[in-house]
Amino acid sequence: MFKPHVLFVAALIAAGASVQAQEINFGIIATDTASTQRERWEPFFRDMEKKTGLKVKSFYAPDYAGVIEAMRFNKIQVAWYGNKSAMEAVDRANGEVFAQVMYADGTFGYKGLLITRQDSALQSLDDVFKNGKSLNFGIGDPNSTSGFLVPSFYLFAKNKVDYRTAFKTVRNASHGANIQAVLARQIDVATNNTEEIDKLRASKPELAGQLRVLWESPLIPSDPFVWRKDLDPAVKARIKDFVVNYAKSDAEEKTILKNIYNYGGFRASSNDQLIPIRQLELYKERSKVENDAALDAAARARQLAEIDAKLAALKL
Repeated sequence: MFKPHVLFVAALIAAGASVQAQEINFGIIATDTASTQRERWEPFFRDMEKKTGLKVKSFYAPDYAGVIEAMRFNKIQVAWYGNKSAMEAVDRANGEVFAQVMYADGTFGYKGLLITRQDSALQSLDDVFKNGKSLNFGIGDPNSTSGFLVPSFYLFAKNKVDYRTAFKTVRNASHGANIQAVLARQIDVATNNTEEIDKLRASKPELAGQLRVLWESPLIPSDPFVWRKDLDPAVKARIKDFVVNYAKSDAEEKTILKNIYNYGGFRASSNDQLIPIRQLELYKERSKVENDAALDAAARARQLAEIDAKLAALKL
């Protein structure tokens, strides 16, 4: 007959073995071909297996929706998403953000900017708004997040300014074209982003030194890792411990992450990192309603009120 403590130890070993044997399916969004993604991510998954004791199977869908739907139907339990697809997974697929990637330079995102020349009389955002009718303004391509969408909401909508009528002239152009136009005094102020300015500082510091930043947006967050909320808590703990401690000092791990997307590590995160993206999506929806000629005045007012209420409920 087994003694009670022997049975207890045996039960613990069995429980540990059941966790170790558990299979986790990890989804990767389709930012490139499946073969390319597999080459990038498989070394990371093999490390995850070694350090968590879990069996990790990768899932490479042909599109973003495939990964969202796979999580919705519990075909995958963990995934790497962009913020927009993560928002869909949280809303429709029982997902929950638990970690966020860090770039190799230690940052967790980028910012939209408003720039002018260093020798400009404009010293602040208030100066821009007060003197708008005398200024030539450059905004980004309408499909640009940091050059158009981000400033349209955070810079103008939140300050109740219509950029289309606030300035002497308005032109749409790329980040690079707007930088050159500011430097050439063709425009007075323009939107841009930290990535472009950092590139300029590295390649042509003498030109970067001729620019002044008048405004920075909130950080547009880097990509999240998401798991299903109903995943076994013990498994969650193993995965999170592995992820947030990965590549802290190990050179091989750092190389693996750099080969994925120039990543440098991870930090713990939550669904709150999606708030800026939710705001931007609501603002896009608001702009669409405002410009929908098919809507009558009452319907437009009702829909705008609903969107404004959702925006007001979101706090950074």
